Order: sequence, then structure tokens, then C-alpha cells
Amino acid sequence: MWVVVGGGAFFLFLIAVFTLVYLSMRTQRSDGFGGFGEKIAVVDLEGVILQPKTVVDQLKRYGDDSSIKAIILHVNTPGGGVAASQELYDAVKRIRDQKKKRIVASIETVGASGGYYVASATNKIFADRGSIVGSIGVIAQWVNYGDLMRWAKLKDITLKAGELKDAGNPSRDMTPEEKAYFQSLIDNMHGQFIHAVAEGRKMKEEDVKAMANGRVWTGEQALELKLIDQIGDFQACVEDTAKSVGIKGEPTLVRPEKERRTVLDLILGDADSLLPDLRAKVLQSHPSFFYLWK
Repeated sequence: MWVVVGGGAFFLFLIAVFTLVYLSMRTQRSDGFGGFGEKIAVVDLEGVILQPKTVVDQLKRYGDDSSIKAIILHVNTPGGGVAASQELYDAVKRIRDQKKKRIVASIETVGASGGYYVASATNKIFADRGSIVGSIGVIAQWVNYGDLMRWAKLKDITLKAGELKDAGNPSRDMTPEEKAYFQSLIDNMHGQFIHAVAEGRKMKEEDVKAMANGRVWTGEQALELKLIDQIGDFQACVEDTAKSVGIKGEPTLVRPEKERRTVLDLILGDADSLLPDLRAKVLQSHPSFFYLWK
């Protein structure tokens, strides 16, 4: 009996060891630091861009990894915060210009506003024929609840030092001076967007400015306007990128390791898709500036 029990325990131990080894190897392959062959990293840029740190860190990691021959930025975003989009643009530009590593954008459903801002810093942009591309513009929106406060007989009490310190106060209408002030900020950010696209796409600022009215185009239209380089899906982007960096045959694609989920996450599922983005709600409560297609 003891032999059977001991043998069973040893057998379970071996299974556990092999499982750990397998998971470790799988993690290495998915994380891009294990296995052999020619590698292309794939970094996803999805959803509204509010906190760029995760994607910036991923780009830096793959940019510094000599085993990664190129990076594909898989874009599916309507854009996001002005500064957040600019941080990603700068991270992409560093890889392209300082690291001299090829980085390519593959626009899936939408690569608009801040998403296009980031993509414009890459070496080459792919998009499907029906992709939404463009929206070179700036938007600032918030809710004015002054009428509601008056209806509820509530009063806003604000103490300030500086005439424009509470500019955009949602409890009252803006003064002409405040509107001019905010418009000057928006115009400056718009100019930054135009300059970045012109620099990234190697176009004249005057040509970009003529298109920078906030409108979007399909991938097919964007190709004619030289906003993208080639019509093609993700697989076409992979094949072209591999060929451009001298990879023969099918390249090894590596992606950042997915965030580990707890047992509670497995039980409840992904609550992120069910709950509203509280950060976005907070941003709507006061003046904020976005490269965002809405």
C-alpha cells in the first residue's frame, strides 16, 4: 500500500514539475524573451488613451531587446488625452529614430485622432480599406450644470486668486475672456498635432493643415491623401514587415504577457467591460483636452 501511495505521490510531483516548466516556457515565448528564430513584437493600442504607461513600457522593452527585429503597433483606438497621446508618439519616435528599429502601425477598425497621432510616428502605416483614419483635431467637452443648481436652489461658492483660476467652472456660463482663453489652448494643441503628423509623415505642414478639420476618412481614402502607406490587413503587415527586416519565412510573433487574473476574476469574469470607466467620468467633470474622435 505504501509503495502505491508513494508512487502516486511521485507521479503527481512529476506532473506538477512538467506543468511548471511548460507554463514557464509558454510565458517566455509570449513575453518575447524565450525560444529562437527571427522575432517581431506586437503591441496592442486599444481603447481610449488615458494612461499610456503600460504601452510605453512595452515599447521600450521591445525597443531595447536585440532579439526583436521589428515592432508592429496594432491600432484600434479613437484616440484619447492630448498629453497621453503625445507620450506614446514620443515613445514610438524614439524607437524609430534613436533605436533605428523598424516600427509599423497596423490600423484595424479605427485609428483616429490620438490613435492616428501615434501611428504617424511609425515607419509605415497599414490600414484596411474600411478602417476609420484621421480626425486631426482637438476637442474639449464638459457638462454645465448651472441651471440644475439654480433649480435645486444650490449655490456655488468659489474662492480664487487669479482671474482665470476657475475658468470653465461648470456651475456657471463662461465669460468671453474664458472662451478666448480655452480656444487659444485648443488652437495651440491643434498646431502641435499638425506639426507632429507633418514630421512623422514627412509632409508639409500646409498640406496637413488643409486636412486638419477633424474629419475622418476610410483607409482607401486615406491612402490617396498619403495619410497611410498601404492597404492591407494585419497578416499583410506582418509579411511586409518581416520582409523589410530580412526575415525569411514566417516570423515568430511575440506579445506582452497578459495581466494575470485572480480566482475572483475568473469567478466574476472581466468586470471592466461591465463597469463604466470612472477615470473618463471624472475627466468629464472639468475642462480636459482630447485628441479624440467622438
